[in-house]
Amino acid sequence: MASEVAEDFPLEGLLPKKETGAHSFLTKYPNYDGRGVLIAILDTGVDPGASGLQTTPDGSPKIIDLIDTTGSGDVDTSRIEEVKDGEVTGVTGRKLKIPDTWTNPSGLYHVGVKPAYDLFPKKLQDRLNKERKEKNWNPAHREAIAEATRKLEQYEASTSNQDDKLEKENLQSYVDILNSLEKKYSDCGPIYDCVVFHDGSSWRACVDTTERGDLCECKLLASYHEEQEFGTFSRIDMMNYTVNIYNDGNTLEIVTNAGAHASHVAGITAGYFPDQPERNGVAPGAQIISIKIGDTRLGSMETGTSLVRAMIKVIEYKCDLVNYSYGEAASWPDSGRVVDILSEAVNKHGVIIVSSAGNNGPALSTVGCPGGTTNALIGVGAMVSPAMMAAQYSLMEKLPCNQYTWSSRGPTHDGDLGVTISAPGGAIACVPNWTLRGNQLMNGTSMSSPNACGCIGLILSGLKANGIEYSPFSVKRALINTATAVPNIEVQALGHGLIQVEKAYDFLTNFAKEPEVKVEFKLSSSDGKRGIYLREPHHFRKPYETKVSISPNFFEDHVEQEEKINFCMQFNLNCDASWVQCPSHLELMNVERLFSVKVDHRGLSEGVYYTEVKGFDVKCLEKGPVFRFPITVVVPSKIDDEIKWEKSFSNMLFKPGQIHRHFIKVPTGANIAVLNVESTDKEKSCRMLLHAVQNLPQHQYTKLEFEKFITLSDSGESKHAFRVEENGTLELCIAKWWANLGDVTLNYSITFHGVTLDVKKPVLHASDGVARYNIRANLRREELSPTISLKTLVQPLRPTEYKIKVLPGSRDTLPEERHIFALELTYNFHLDKGGDVTPNCSFLSPLLYESEYESQLWMLFDSNKQYLGCGDAFHNRYTLKLEKGDFTLLLQVRHEKKDKLEQLKDLVVQIKYKLASPIALNTYSSWQKVFEGKKCNSLVLGKGALQPIFVAPLGSDKIPKNAKPGQILLGTLTLLKSEPLTETSSVPFKYVITEIAKKDNPKKEKKAGKDKGEKESEKKEKTKEEEYKESLRDLQISWISKLEPDHSLFDELRSQHPDHLPVFTARLQSLDNHKDRKKYLGEIIDLSKFIISKIDQKELLSYYGMKSDPRPEAATIKGEKDKVKEMLIDSYFRLGKAQVSVLEEKAKEEGDTEGLPSVTTEDMKETYQNLQQWIDLNDSKVSYFTMMYAQHMKHYGRALKILQKSYEEKPTQEIEVTMVKMFKELGWDHCVIHQENWLHFRYPKTYRPF
Repeated sequence: MASEVAEDFPLEGLLPKKETGAHSFLTKYPNYDGRGVLIAILDTGVDPGASGLQTTPDGSPKIIDLIDTTGSGDVDTSRIEEVKDGEVTGVTGRKLKIPDTWTNPSGLYHVGVKPAYDLFPKKLQDRLNKERKEKNWNPAHREAIAEATRKLEQYEASTSNQDDKLEKENLQSYVDILNSLEKKYSDCGPIYDCVVFHDGSSWRACVDTTERGDLCECKLLASYHEEQEFGTFSRIDMMNYTVNIYNDGNTLEIVTNAGAHASHVAGITAGYFPDQPERNGVAPGAQIISIKIGDTRLGSMETGTSLVRAMIKVIEYKCDLVNYSYGEAASWPDSGRVVDILSEAVNKHGVIIVSSAGNNGPALSTVGCPGGTTNALIGVGAMVSPAMMAAQYSLMEKLPCNQYTWSSRGPTHDGDLGVTISAPGGAIACVPNWTLRGNQLMNGTSMSSPNACGCIGLILSGLKANGIEYSPFSVKRALINTATAVPNIEVQALGHGLIQVEKAYDFLTNFAKEPEVKVEFKLSSSDGKRGIYLREPHHFRKPYETKVSISPNFFEDHVEQEEKINFCMQFNLNCDASWVQCPSHLELMNVERLFSVKVDHRGLSEGVYYTEVKGFDVKCLEKGPVFRFPITVVVPSKIDDEIKWEKSFSNMLFKPGQIHRHFIKVPTGANIAVLNVESTDKEKSCRMLLHAVQNLPQHQYTKLEFEKFITLSDSGESKHAFRVEENGTLELCIAKWWANLGDVTLNYSITFHGVTLDVKKPVLHASDGVARYNIRANLRREELSPTISLKTLVQPLRPTEYKIKVLPGSRDTLPEERHIFALELTYNFHLDKGGDVTPNCSFLSPLLYESEYESQLWMLFDSNKQYLGCGDAFHNRYTLKLEKGDFTLLLQVRHEKKDKLEQLKDLVVQIKYKLASPIALNTYSSWQKVFEGKKCNSLVLGKGALQPIFVAPLGSDKIPKNAKPGQILLGTLTLLKSEPLTETSSVPFKYVITEIAKKDNPKKEKKAGKDKGEKESEKKEKTKEEEYKESLRDLQISWISKLEPDHSLFDELRSQHPDHLPVFTARLQSLDNHKDRKKYLGEIIDLSKFIISKIDQKELLSYYGMKSDPRPEAATIKGEKDKVKEMLIDSYFRLGKAQVSVLEEKAKEEGDTEGLPSVTTEDMKETYQNLQQWIDLNDSKVSYFTMMYAQHMKHYGRALKILQKSYEEKPTQEIEVTMVKMFKELGWDHCVIHQENWLHFRYPKTYRPF
């Protein structure tokens, strides 16, 4: 029988509005659609060309400004150029044609340069790399390879030309070079010249998107807020951009987006589709400001700099609302420099900030900062409705409303509920044009936050239209008191309920004149916490009692003094939990008051309990609680089985989205837990999320977190080990994925192990000798295999330079003219060998929101100032692969107080270098075995038994060659032998390197001794006067290269020592390296020939033709002969270079040879052949002449091969420029363009700005 086809699509589930009452509110109040409300989207940057983000229903522009506060789009345009012949010279060296239509009264143009990939997200870079290669590289390169191969084959087929080996080598080199270029192909992306000028009324900017200097084909833009115009880099990338201009034209800000996230968020909040109203955002009439706080350089990570600058803009624009769908785990809640500035925007400037609670559930206390941890913000959890399940996820069955499994849960570590409200956490909404799609599905609290923000936008629209007074405090209170509970969703996940627009609007309308409208009530317990959170075993020794302080915080600058004087409210205090006692009444005026709260947890069984002490205004009970003091009690269970130390759970039924929580007191001595999960279902698989968390004071919840998403097959089993902390409460959370249909029954158990070291983080200082560590098996018999593996070399660096400066311009000035200062520290280091490097500013890591400083951003550059990468507070996220060489790291820390930055002027940064292979540090079971060399492989340790292990310092042969005294080797000490316990039983191990022993070289010592004896005998034959004269002569020779060529020193030495060749070689080298070398080519040739004539080459050849030299002074003779040979090679090398230079100059001058010596091609060939007798012409000592010779002979393949080899040994700009010239000669235009882009990228004139 055929199934019936449904005609209607559940459109209401694409971007949900019915669940929150937004749809019915707009039906009732169509003009309260967000108009009159300005919302700032703090995110990855909104695409101004995205669908639905063009206009509002009344025709106003949807986006009134786009700003990048990260600095990733900044261009240094402080260089000023004047127009010459209708052109200015760009930073890249390109000639930029100034269109006649431009007006520039001053005639001065600020110029800068920006690599496109600084502006493009990684996904776009990956797409462009592929498409650009297919379009710009592959066709031309394939043709070049085919042509080169064809010429080589034709040559090999011709018998008449086989005698010319160099020609064949050259043709083969073309093929080799082209294949090598293909193999090493890497695209740095487009490099854009930028021009900024003032047209008499405003600053304007143009980005040379043609990369040819044809500015008439490029978009001329003013700062976006002036004209609301944007450009597109190209039809290939479809990346739209806008500009802002700061600091009198010296800084250009190119605004793009670091990902699709922000446009999607903006579409949910306020998208407007006149032809598809079902796709409208929640508040289609609202206008938005896009503030990009996700740094493209960091893969869209937020920074303190971007957030502080964002708040400056939010306050400047007097934004009504902010949506902030970002966040990180924090070590402590509601505190820190960035959190303080966010709170200031709310409490002082009236901005309502709505933020995601986090996507790190389902365990408790996993809310992110700032949304879930900051009192001033509204933290939003994510729920999913049946309509969403049908429209967005195409589920085959209808399920009831549920919270997404991953939605973070409260409470915070200081007892606040964490999640304020919830909203729909998924939508199909607009995304940027560069994704090449109009919209897509995304889910997360990142999506529930803008949904709630749009809902609040509707409420504010109505309040503003009717002139109803409100504050951030009254709005938050209304949302909490009117939110709707959802069956079967716990309060820690849902918050106070699902946001309800119309109810909240009515609440604010009805109670607009209440005395608390402009008041926030600050409550805290005697230990300063925002609630009571009893969870750890020590909390349950006796009933908990505390004094709760409450004080009114008035809306700053919006409350008259008389209102503060007259403020007096009488409250009825109420708590619906029988295990909580509190007084029944409280009168509050403008002063802090105290009342007692007692929690009698005795009699509560294992589980989580939540209640609140609520304060009701006795004069108006119907408005609900005016303030709330949250109380959470988590009662853990104990492990009863003290033999196996195991707790089992049998026949646990899981429905879609269902969660089973178990709170277990970790046994004394335990430090590892093993979770074993088995499915009893014999027919189908299931998707489960395993989550275990322990709370540690002043630590992120990630410190002791285990999270694993698994798919259990029918009758499948999964086993996992993770670390735990003894005597603390462990939450074991097993959840069935919300969209995984069907029921499943599981059996699972958790088993504890305890093998501990007497030192939690052992440190071995090499000078301490043999170290002893004691291992104890606390719970059971354990099999040990103690092994130490050192994997990272750490180099501590102190800054070589520091400077503190006040940051210019309004974007770095807080309200009330509070200027922000920046500390910039410079660090230099060298790598002898390439590898993976991770910089770490350990003093400030891993703190972002809760840090006392505004930001900590570092950038790394090579010796050519090429930008290599950057990082911030979370150092483990940013590892760079570096080649050997010298590097400069610049670190910026910001704060408005200069003295705080002064404290960091000597801040140490660590450079962590991953070793090519781990170093094993042996362990021994006894002191004696250290000296016997009998390593400890495995041991069996009985319950309660103690076993010492001994560790000896590393031998000199094991210490990395590049290690220096004071540096540190990091690794792990692993204790247990059996999987899955092995990795989990490891503890951090630190090895401090001391003075390194010098390696013995008996042969060298023997030889050195012999030579020394011979030299001593020579010295005995010389008088002190002779030794003095020789030393004086050698000193004078060393000064030849330091003086100008016209100095008399050389002539004096030549007359005094006419046969001493070092005099002439010093002069030769000085002239050959002179900046005006061309003037001295004749003398260089003459000097080279003179030195060569003074060397008996036949005698030298005869010496090197000997098989062995039996003379007793053979070593001394060899040393002297080697010096002469080197002198001869160097002279031929410089002679050949000078001859090629003369021939090139003559070719340039078109026959005008005045001032140039007489040189023929035959002369050059003769030098080439003579040099060939003494050295391999590809040797790095002479390869430059070989390259010049090949280039002159138009053997560009051979020349390029030599250059390529030289570049691999030591990359320089000179080599790359020479290669580009040869590519041009060969007509390899695609290689020219590709290499020139890399030249601009690799050799910038200055460091990039922060």
